[in-house]
Amino acid sequence: MEYAERIKKLPPYLFAELDRKIAQKRKEGVDVISFGVGDPDLPTPEHIVKAACDATKKPENHRYPSYEGMLAFREAVAERYRRDFGVELDPEKEVIALIGSKEGVHNIHFAFVNPGDVVLYPDPGYPVYRTGPLFAGGEAYAMPLRKENNFLPDLEAIPRDKVKKAKMMWINYPNNPTAAVAEAEFYREVIDFAQDNDIIVCSDEAYSAIAFDGYRVRSFLEFEGAREVGIAIDSLSKAYNMTGWRIAYAAGNSEVIAGLGKVKTNVDSGASQIIQEAAIAALRGSQECVRENVRIYQERRDVLVRGLRKLGFNVDKPKATFYLWMEVPDGNSMAFAEKLLEAGVVVTPGVGFGEHGEGFVRFALTQPVARIEEALERMERVV
Repeated sequence: MEYAERIKKLPPYLFAELDRKIAQKRKEGVDVISFGVGDPDLPTPEHIVKAACDATKKPENHRYPSYEGMLAFREAVAERYRRDFGVELDPEKEVIALIGSKEGVHNIHFAFVNPGDVVLYPDPGYPVYRTGPLFAGGEAYAMPLRKENNFLPDLEAIPRDKVKKAKMMWINYPNNPTAAVAEAEFYREVIDFAQDNDIIVCSDEAYSAIAFDGYRVRSFLEFEGAREVGIAIDSLSKAYNMTGWRIAYAAGNSEVIAGLGKVKTNVDSGASQIIQEAAIAALRGSQECVRENVRIYQERRDVLVRGLRKLGFNVDKPKATFYLWMEVPDGNSMAFAEKLLEAGVVVTPGVGFGEHGEGFVRFALTQPVARIEEALERMERVV
């Protein structure tokens, strides 16, 4: 059995060997403390769970859902953008439900990318920014995110021949894995760049609700001209601890939303209405649960940053996301991760997010404070 060429072109899974070693440690009985996966350890708030339980009893929710999502869900998304960002959206034309943001990130390429088209993506970054274009027959071109540029892409450094062929560009702030944030000047530069070069902008904003110390996250859609050139994709996964529920949305330019919808009608049957009702409860209900999540992550951030600095590491205190992005002493992220694994501590090597992630590791703040303190004690013995 021979794989299709699109599968052969996929980048190698660089975590495979590390995963094998983690499994071996656990097999040996080692109590592994993992900061590896960006999956909240906190439970979904009870009022959201109750809404889902109630929704299971409605016969209308036992049938196929609509492809674009329940109007009530799309209206709840529009209400969220009005409340948090001052953005007015048409829920019927400018919002679509997704079965998790990963589905939308992957599928949108099939609506707009032809063979030979270029998709500009951030490196380091979410791997689907790169694999999605490859599946669609396009070319993925990396925009390096460098520390000296505050982990923002340098749009002027993109070769002109790539710009001319570019059909789409991905941006992601607050950023995974670097935890960097973007301000108004950057978004205005992106919009001008997209208008000048006829490029669709896709802004992945999955961490828009997790910000610390009073910092206010800006959405791409807040800025003049944004909806003329692109969309934002956001998820309920991180804000409401709903990674396993698989519910998200895309919002913005109506033509881009319609194109994504055309793909979705051919590849899936829509998000479960039971899950959508839970999402409506999340978006329209009290946001105190989100504020409590942020408080917990901020406490964890402060403990981990303080401990890492005490160990001699130069690590910034992030304004948003639940990640720390730390430079490693010798520049070899895999070797550093393997060293920590010997002490039963798991971090994600930066090179796994792309070649420009080399030299860094990512910590996910998905362990309680007591486990963070224990991990720091273990690290002290091996670094």
